[in-house]
Amino acid sequence: MSDPTTTAGLMARRRVWGWWAFDWASQPYFTLCLTFIFGPYFAAVATEAYMAQGLTETVADARAQSLWSLGQTVSGVIIALCAPILGAFADNTGRRMPWIVLFSGFYLIGALGLWVLLPDGSYLILALVAFGIGLIGAEFTTIFTNSMLPELGDQTAIGSLSGNGFAWGYLGGVLALFMMLIFFAEGESGKTFVGLSPALGLDPEMREGTRFVGPFTAIWYLVFMIPFFLWMREARRPVTHARFGAALGALWGTVKSLPKRTSLFAYLGSSMFYRDALNALYGFGGTYAVLVLNWSVTQVGVFGIVGAVTAAVATWIGGKLDTRLGPKPVIIGSILVLIAVCLVVVGMTRESVWGVALAEGSAMPDVIFYICGALIGGAGGVLQSASRSMMCRHALTGRPTEAFGLYALSGKATAFLGPALIGVTTYLTESARLGMVPLIGLFILGLILIIWVRADGEMRP
Repeated sequence: MSDPTTTAGLMARRRVWGWWAFDWASQPYFTLCLTFIFGPYFAAVATEAYMAQGLTETVADARAQSLWSLGQTVSGVIIALCAPILGAFADNTGRRMPWIVLFSGFYLIGALGLWVLLPDGSYLILALVAFGIGLIGAEFTTIFTNSMLPELGDQTAIGSLSGNGFAWGYLGGVLALFMMLIFFAEGESGKTFVGLSPALGLDPEMREGTRFVGPFTAIWYLVFMIPFFLWMREARRPVTHARFGAALGALWGTVKSLPKRTSLFAYLGSSMFYRDALNALYGFGGTYAVLVLNWSVTQVGVFGIVGAVTAAVATWIGGKLDTRLGPKPVIIGSILVLIAVCLVVVGMTRESVWGVALAEGSAMPDVIFYICGALIGGAGGVLQSASRSMMCRHALTGRPTEAFGLYALSGKATAFLGPALIGVTTYLTESARLGMVPLIGLFILGLILIIWVRADGEMRP
């Protein structure tokens, strides 16, 4: 007979590896579709479509960025309205895995749908709808998997577990991005980053290599979620109420208690603003490079690799710092770095950096933005990891999914705000660069509110 202690230890390790597998499997939607491949491709196609209608390039850039922000705004509103209710219902029924399966379907359908966007602008809105469906699937599956984190270890281990999970996710994202750049995404020459024709006989004239990002992301998710479903067994919990009405009642009770739970209330408010700014920075970083610096999709891809590699290393280190110092100082440091990055981005054009003129054709803006990409990846990854750890310190025993539903609500209640502010500011100023200004204010609001967050969270009854 096998040693039960060894068997139990093996099962526990497999659960952790299975949980990490989700980060590896799901990250390419954010890395490839939101930020570095599809987002910039969408912006470039939309700009060309608007210019074909007679708009100047500057105005067309602004309209393209506004349309991209609209898609994220609508998706964010849907996520904000549904996340806490679904989380409370999952806690009441004691089941999360069926919801992960359901929203994995959304992820796959949305990713596959990105293929339809043709380079002449055909099916622009349909592709935006497909992107929104996939984003909803990615965000909802994350809510349910995040709620499993408190079950994987005690409070002293959560920071490291969360950091390692994000590190694996970013490694998966950068590997997927490498594969897209080497084998599929074509540049203006019709060749990939290493000079190959797009694989599988994909037509570069129709940008099929770049459009393959959707099917590629779907296949990646389907394959690498297998370890999650094999090893991440959900502990059976008692069913308290199996009706949405009961879930709403429980959720309302939690919401009413928030003003009395000062630390949690302040943390949800703080994270609402800084995560909104971070997500908008992720969502518009690639499009900024295309619209302001006139980068190609391939250059944006290299930018993504720099950011993702930095993020993988930084989140691993950040997890260690979280374990030693706690998540609060890690969060504060990350926000300060991101504010500095935003200030640089807002003050930079191809011709100057904060009013200091550059020589014609200078590569300085490109170098600076690559550095910014590394800082965004590193600080952003650490911020997300430490935020997940901090939320675990505020989750009530037996209600982790509801807690992460509220966490998603706080992240999405104003998720429309970042993209909307960028969209409105861009539209009014007719400048994609100045459209990024509101993110600085959102980061500062998050920094102010975290003053009232207790470093150790709340004692769970």
